[in-house]
Amino acid sequence: MSPSAIRPLRLVGRLLAATAAVVGLVALFLALIVATDGAGSGFVAWSVAVGIAVLATLWRGRRRSRRGQLVAFLPVLVAAGLALSVCVPTVPTTRHHPPALSFVTTEHWRLSTGSRVAVYHYPPTGSSPRQRVPLVYLNGGPVRGISVLDHGFLRRLAGQGYDVYAYEQAGGGRSDLLPMDQYSITRSVHDLRAFVGKLGKGRADVLGFSSGAVVLTRALADPAIAAHLGRAVIAEPGPMDGPTARTAEQKGRPSARDIAPALTGPRSTHVPRYAVAFGLMRLGLLSPDNGLVGQAEGDNAFTAADLGSDTASAYCARDAHRIPVEDTAENFSFSAAASLRIQQTIKDSPSIAPQLRRSRTPAMLMIAECSSQARQWQTAVLADNPAIQRTQYMPGVGHHMWNGLGDNDQRAAAAITAFLQDEPAPLPDYPTRADIPAFLRGHK
Repeated sequence: MSPSAIRPLRLVGRLLAATAAVVGLVALFLALIVATDGAGSGFVAWSVAVGIAVLATLWRGRRRSRRGQLVAFLPVLVAAGLALSVCVPTVPTTRHHPPALSFVTTEHWRLSTGSRVAVYHYPPTGSSPRQRVPLVYLNGGPVRGISVLDHGFLRRLAGQGYDVYAYEQAGGGRSDLLPMDQYSITRSVHDLRAFVGKLGKGRADVLGFSSGAVVLTRALADPAIAAHLGRAVIAEPGPMDGPTARTAEQKGRPSARDIAPALTGPRSTHVPRYAVAFGLMRLGLLSPDNGLVGQAEGDNAFTAADLGSDTASAYCARDAHRIPVEDTAENFSFSAAASLRIQQTIKDSPSIAPQLRRSRTPAMLMIAECSSQARQWQTAVLADNPAIQRTQYMPGVGHHMWNGLGDNDQRAAAAITAFLQDEPAPLPDYPTRADIPAFLRGHK
């Protein structure tokens, strides 16, 4: 082979070797991030990885010319720069709460548990009779701010005579953060008890949606807390305990997941630092209380677009191309780390079925046709709670049942208000406990 043909091969070989060196150093850095749990904003892992790379490069190049040694350091510099981008914050590291909403006053209440939560009150309006018992709303997430879309639904309920209160659970929205080790499903349940007590209006009816429905379900399993609740609406619950979380999962009718247009807007996961942090946390390789990205910084960085297809999964496939904007960029808030922490405490918790079977608080279960929640999570609540008086299977909607599309809000409100007022249900009572086996077979 002629020298002119050999030169390009040597160049390709050097490029491949340099690329391999860069990839190897970055892989070592990521492994050290995991091993150190991101200590020191990742600088501990960065320093060790770069130090090892420098020593290795010096050793391999000890017989090379000075120029050869300098060339050998280029991959190290490139990899060090890439890794360094994971260590440097691009958003504030102290919590920046969303600005005030224009249509409702934000109050802050200090609960007896120590949580300081953002509270929203919608007094009864309209010509409907005033309801004597206040209605408390627990939103989903967990540890997510209440969306503008949900605020609209709460105003609808207030317009039907309900005295509506909602609070963003600790760490979410405009509520204060907790130390990471204080987030748990038990803390969330105790916060509900403390909130109802602070209302000072006797018993309260509670509407719990998604993870908020899990908080409500677990509250119903505690007689000391359930004694302060009037009626309970359990809407699209997640898993109520560890055994339920580990059951096989069957979903509802097809959702818009993977077929809806991608959400627009900035994504924190397009920034190396947050892509690494959130990705490793989701994989369970970084703890929620890791040293790479603090809770406040992570909350500031996370955007609605980062939810990706999770938002689309809350809508029916037929609605894939008309999914509404659920929130504004200014109001959106989600703590990925605290959410994972609470979800883990649910997975680690023992069965609450024995306690739930003693529940006496009148309850209603709401299930969406295109639910992205596992059917077994829903039917477990139905099977183990004898106080569930009716189930409303909502046709034509996904997990987010009140979503501003068509008459969905009107139908959801009709089901909720009929139960709270102990009036005939607008839909058949389905599925009943006897229907559970056939219901699950029909959703395979």
